[in-house]
Amino acid sequence: MPIPRSAVLTAVVLMVVTLVSPGGSAAGAPLDRDGDAAEQLRAAANKARKDLLAATRRMEDGRRELAGSQDKLRATLKSLAEADAQFDKIRAPLSRLANASYQQPGVVGSMAVFGAGGDVSALRSTADVDHLADAQKSLIAQATQLQKRRQALASEAQELQSDNAVAEARLRQQVEGLKQKSAQLTKQLEGMLRRLDPDKRLELTCDKSLASESSRFPNGLIPDKYLCPLPQKGMMLRADAALAFYKLNAAYKRRFGRKICVTSSYRSLADQHRVYAERPGFAAVPGTSNHGKGQAADLCGGVQNQGSAQFNWMRANSTTYGWFHPSWAYSSPFEPWHWEYGTDSDH
Repeated sequence: MPIPRSAVLTAVVLMVVTLVSPGGSAAGAPLDRDGDAAEQLRAAANKARKDLLAATRRMEDGRRELAGSQDKLRATLKSLAEADAQFDKIRAPLSRLANASYQQPGVVGSMAVFGAGGDVSALRSTADVDHLADAQKSLIAQATQLQKRRQALASEAQELQSDNAVAEARLRQQVEGLKQKSAQLTKQLEGMLRRLDPDKRLELTCDKSLASESSRFPNGLIPDKYLCPLPQKGMMLRADAALAFYKLNAAYKRRFGRKICVTSSYRSLADQHRVYAERPGFAAVPGTSNHGKGQAADLCGGVQNQGSAQFNWMRANSTTYGWFHPSWAYSSPFEPWHWEYGTDSDH
């Protein structure tokens, strides 16, 4: 019987071939200290994906070949059953012909007993063919032909069964081997991931394409799965804003020795209503805030104080990373803590 498709699909899901190619480097090798660890991990994952696709094609080719062979075996067994049925139809008249031949002088005792599936060549060699009617000759010829066909089909079926058993065993070995390689590779890649800076891990999980997808939703109603988390717990932004913020945050940390302090980022419509109720006339009307687009963040840790070292550094460097302090926030209302992603002309 063929290997169940579910087993093959399980193998395809589990299998990941080794990342080591001749002359190449292993996924588990120490990360290049002078290089970008995140890019090394990304490259390793991409190679694993390509190798997985190639291995999947090989596995599927083997599965299709085995399925084709199993179809051929089923057709052969069906043909054999049909030949048996045809032989059964002529068994009775053939037996009567054999009995008549036994009764001829000199024939009894020299002819093998004819039975189910017996050798009809004995009948041909011992019967007096010259005295048999044409119909009787045709019956013997038909029986002889059917017997040869049955023998050929039985031989072919036996060979197919043997070949298919070998192919099934080979597929099972591939599945087991690929499971082991998958476990080994997973361990290697997870080890590489653990050695990454936590902020780098966030960058790897943030897909920039989510930015365009999130724009389909109304202000403040963007599902979490279309947003990317910030290094600051519980904070999220639109993907492009978040990716830019990661870089801004890294530069800020190099300058001040700590991450940017964030008090608010993406703000749901319910939160916008809450803030507006607390500050009517000052907070943005719910449904119009850039917080609801995932493109704004309120900062602390010194940035909230205009003229502080942190504020001045942000004003001088934030635009390099796509962030800016909007012109309205200097006076209407005065909000030195409010920063946005994009360009001032967009708002």
